[in-house]
Amino acid sequence: MHDLVIRNGKVIDGTGGAAFMGDIAIEGGLIVAVGKVAGAGRREIDAAGLIVTPGWVDIHTHYDGQVTWDPYLSPSSWHGVTTAVMGNCGVGFAPVKRDRHDWLIELMEGVEDIPGSALAEGISWDWETFPEYLDSLDAQPRVLDVATQVPHSAVRAYVMGDRGARNEDATPEDIAAMSAIVAEGMAAGALGFSTSRTVVHTTKDGQVMPGTTAAAEELLAIGRAMAAYGPSVFEMSSDMNPAEAEFDWMKAMAMDTGVTVTYSLLQSPMNPKNWQKLLTMTAQARAQGASIAAQIACRPTGLVLGWQSTIHPFIARQSYRDIADLPFEARLAKLKDPAVRAAILADKSRPMGPLGMIMTQGFDRMFRLEQPDGHLDYEPRVEDSIAALAATSGAAPDAIVYDMLMEKDGRGYIYLPLLNYAEFNFDHIHAMMHDPNTVLSLSDGGAHCGVICDASFPTYMLTHWTRDRARGPTLPLEKVVSMQTRDTARLYGLNDRGVLAVGMKADLNVIDYEGLAIEAPEMVFDLPAQGRRMIQKARGYVATIVSGVVTYENGEATGAMPGRLVRGAQGVTAAIAAE
Repeated sequence: MHDLVIRNGKVIDGTGGAAFMGDIAIEGGLIVAVGKVAGAGRREIDAAGLIVTPGWVDIHTHYDGQVTWDPYLSPSSWHGVTTAVMGNCGVGFAPVKRDRHDWLIELMEGVEDIPGSALAEGISWDWETFPEYLDSLDAQPRVLDVATQVPHSAVRAYVMGDRGARNEDATPEDIAAMSAIVAEGMAAGALGFSTSRTVVHTTKDGQVMPGTTAAAEELLAIGRAMAAYGPSVFEMSSDMNPAEAEFDWMKAMAMDTGVTVTYSLLQSPMNPKNWQKLLTMTAQARAQGASIAAQIACRPTGLVLGWQSTIHPFIARQSYRDIADLPFEARLAKLKDPAVRAAILADKSRPMGPLGMIMTQGFDRMFRLEQPDGHLDYEPRVEDSIAALAATSGAAPDAIVYDMLMEKDGRGYIYLPLLNYAEFNFDHIHAMMHDPNTVLSLSDGGAHCGVICDASFPTYMLTHWTRDRARGPTLPLEKVVSMQTRDTARLYGLNDRGVLAVGMKADLNVIDYEGLAIEAPEMVFDLPAQGRRMIQKARGYVATIVSGVVTYENGEATGAMPGRLVRGAQGVTAAIAAE
């Protein structure tokens, strides 16, 4: 008698191999049979007409605060994620001295747009060191597995205080102390270390975050400290500027220590072909023996602009500012007033800098997100932009935007792709996905609460990239499943999951593929202190299973909490070794 048997499903096992019809038997949290299962299960799921996949392994999330109070880690768990890796981009909440709590909260709020009030109320702060933070996570029940990395900004502030926060050069003594903290974190179970080297990541007061300009000596010393604890990952967000200098220390670290270096790769509107150069440099580095991988996204880094979002096209107009602080329903009543509408449309935005101008007046890059049939169009045509609609209709572009935002009783949204959409199509993403040195990532689950919800990436990969894309080639379902299971798991040394094979961890999704869909974004206020966040729900997940336990059925949580903290890289099973 097995604990659980899933029967008659179309099994897509995560290896990239062809799908097949079969059963899966689970005992003690592990897969014990794949194919034809004769024995009965204490519970059985009939997967006829459904697909069965490994659970999604999302390696780029920012649940570092939310994980301390939310056992569900939504929205990610709603989208079939069974393992989430946190601590990316150099931000996190350990190690920390008591007088730095507020500083770390403000840093996370500035870099990742997570409400500071929610973090302040929700985080218990029952730790100081990184190992103590892991112990705190380990003691809490949750529906999915979590793992994390040591964040550079917290380490720098812990060792160097204000000098570290101001990005002053580290002394040899500082570097030694930081390396010791990273080693301590690795020994306790961190999967790696993360940093940020992009000017896009700024604090609330507009300064680049700690570690952005750290010298190669500091980074290499940290890499050497990590190397003593086996396979690990050095993750970073970087402008890669100048790329040659960045690749010099990245190669040196990877080759000297065996650490895998991974960086975020998105198409820049300022240099739309530069991603090709970076992937060429990545291939060259790997040919020389350096383990370097680029983390890519499955759609643009795009803002969802609405009246409740962090930003929208009227945010800098004084006539809007006059009502901006009203509760939403009172503000909405004003926005419905024709006189208020006329005043806002007649007003001019105050200067906001180049990026602010794009976000408030870049009508050539703004699009309707939710189509009349309910479809969410993340790959819109240039002729569907607000500017194009204005040109053909004769209406003012800001008037079109205003009226779109007023749809759904003031809960309409405009989509503004900022990165990864320089040429108004996904052709470059398709090419990136076929590069052997890329890995699917960058969902930013839990972050950018007021303007983005890319935690829906795993579902979007199946719906858009294998089924619905109309503007270019799609991808085989088997490849897409492998990209967000085996491939993501292996990058971080999580070799016990991501493949449906005997001996592997029993993390699975049972999916109604034809009925799979992402719902429209909505703003909710369910974080601590009634903090705001944008969410997206999914339809079509018949069951999500973690360690052999059903955690979600038809989109509803079962109440089971089999998730755990993953400490360190997980061993290669016989099933994987035989591939």
